[in-house]
Amino acid sequence: MIANTKNSLSLFDAALVKPALWGAFAKLNPRTQWRNPVMFIVYIGSILTTLLWLHALSFPGDTGMKPAFVLAITVWLWFTVLFANFAEALAEGRSKAQAASLRGLRKDTWAKKLHEPHHGAQWLPEQAPNLRKGDVVLVETGDVIPLDGEVIEGVASVDESAITGESAPVVRESGGDFSAVTGGTRVLSDWLVVRVSVNPGESFLDRMIGMVEAAKRQKTPNEIALTILLVALTLVFLMVTVTLLPFSVFSVEATGAGTVVSLTALVALLVCLIPTTIGGLLSAVGVAGMSRMMQANVIATSGRAVEAAGDVDVLLLDKTGTITHGNRQATSFLPAPGIPKARLARAAMFASLADETPEGRSIVELARRDGLDATAVEGTHFVPFTAQTRMSGVDLPAAPNSLDTEAILLRKGAVDAVRRHVEALGGSMAPEVLRAAEEAARRGSTPLAVAEGSRVLGVVELKDIVKTGIKERFAELRRMGIKTVMITGDNKLTAAAIAAEAGVDDFLAEATPEDKLALIRKYQSEGRLVAMTGDGTNDAPALAQADVAVAMGSGTQAAKEAGNMVDLDSNPTKLLEVVETGKALLMTRGSLTTFSIANDVAKYFAIIPAIFVSTYPQLGALNVMRLASPSSAILSAVVFNALVIVFLIPLALKGVRYRPVGAAALLRRNLAIYGLGGLLIPFIGIKLIDWLLVAVHLV
Repeated sequence: MIANTKNSLSLFDAALVKPALWGAFAKLNPRTQWRNPVMFIVYIGSILTTLLWLHALSFPGDTGMKPAFVLAITVWLWFTVLFANFAEALAEGRSKAQAASLRGLRKDTWAKKLHEPHHGAQWLPEQAPNLRKGDVVLVETGDVIPLDGEVIEGVASVDESAITGESAPVVRESGGDFSAVTGGTRVLSDWLVVRVSVNPGESFLDRMIGMVEAAKRQKTPNEIALTILLVALTLVFLMVTVTLLPFSVFSVEATGAGTVVSLTALVALLVCLIPTTIGGLLSAVGVAGMSRMMQANVIATSGRAVEAAGDVDVLLLDKTGTITHGNRQATSFLPAPGIPKARLARAAMFASLADETPEGRSIVELARRDGLDATAVEGTHFVPFTAQTRMSGVDLPAAPNSLDTEAILLRKGAVDAVRRHVEALGGSMAPEVLRAAEEAARRGSTPLAVAEGSRVLGVVELKDIVKTGIKERFAELRRMGIKTVMITGDNKLTAAAIAAEAGVDDFLAEATPEDKLALIRKYQSEGRLVAMTGDGTNDAPALAQADVAVAMGSGTQAAKEAGNMVDLDSNPTKLLEVVETGKALLMTRGSLTTFSIANDVAKYFAIIPAIFVSTYPQLGALNVMRLASPSSAILSAVVFNALVIVFLIPLALKGVRYRPVGAAALLRRNLAIYGLGGLLIPFIGIKLIDWLLVAVHLV
């Protein structure tokens, strides 16, 4: 199971570290190193100092540097490259381990495929790899669902723990947004007839594996921009370092004092001045962001999606299941004047017989508690609910021996939708019904109107409960500058009551798929990044338009294909966690960049006096750390420059802890911890390394 695998692998688990060590050496391929320009400079410098060491061994008097010193610099430069490679390989290894656990879920199972020869339909055994899109299979208790598909008949309890890690079974049934089933899951009870929706190799599990293995992803826009900045800094320092050699030659000839700076010292200076810390960890931070999404049971299709989650400033949240518990239950029947309560209850019950939603079932249950019962008769025509009509119902045949031969039209749905329906039939809605609906809406309930033909019989009141703590989370998002918008099909009064109770910034009531799409485009036209969740086919257009689109794993195939993330837990509130993970990725990258640039200051005070003090003794005043000797100063700086990458690997992979604070407060905290820390820690670290080198007589 994914959940078990992801929890059992610690950051430095042997199963991850061993392949990462080999991967660090494998990444020494020049074509691989070229992808990271900053570390490529270190790579070239390591090769150059290796050649200088071989030259120093062959011609000891030519270089003016001891071969042992050149070797020490060379070894630590190679370590710098290897440590950066190890960080990236370790991040990729975590994703590969997750992919391996997913790959272990794939099984070659047998299925009961529908064959329809001339003498009648038959269910014959067929291997799953031989199934094709459009085939119909029967899965019964204990069977493994062979491939992804849509339930076309039956209701069953399905164990999806192999995919989601959740032990509680889920109900899958034909029709609605809970008809999608995933290959590799197991039927626990009853049976399903499933129409296969993919070919072998195209299943959700296959796509998940592909997503996870795509951890060696293309660089995201922010990462590209940061890389350009790092390359620019590297080129500046490269030009400065290159000019130091002729400057040193001129200074020695002009003063007649000191020695010309060596190429080894210049390479060491260049490597210590360029932003090697963030350059070595940049790729690992991006890969780790995708890995952390996977640990939250969210599959991101790309690093771009993870990064976009961190930049989001508008969240579109469905009311049901996200802001409220989503288990709206019918609590009362409110009949129109002159209508018996039993007549309203019976009409609502008939209109809900084919409604398999929790709300529809609760209406039937409430009517039965009142002593009513209803069964469909021959000729009954059920009208399913759609997002466009926002109604469901039933057309009953005329009663036998009745003078009226027309069917009886029973409809149940949103108040405004039912009102338009009865007005189209020549009727109207009584003011008392509208008043009852408004009063229910002000209580935060959802009113559903019930009509028989052109007459509105009354209102059914549905109640839902806002989730505990959701208001505080929205307040945190507001402090971060993120606007929350509640999306609901409820009328405006109900939506306003729930929005006020939940503390969202805005709401969209009576929302249709077209309304959602238009709202997303409106915000995007203002230059804002929008995130939303969805699980139904009618959510697909809006998911495709949103910058961050989290599709539910239990949702329809269309929704999962439209989104750029898939939540295996099918938890609508996961969108908040997705945004927090994206923010943590950006915070981690910013923190490491701040630390990397700040820690270069100490290296100026270590190396520059060391390589020029013989020519300009006054530079000895810059040796504020009182390092033992020029060679000790240079080597100490190079060793610290390599080791700091190792110490920062846990931070790069685990990420900076997310804190819901504003941009200004975040900047102050970042500068205080990583700016000041990056400034002071190298002074301490380089001095300690200098003491150690002197103590063991290495310099």
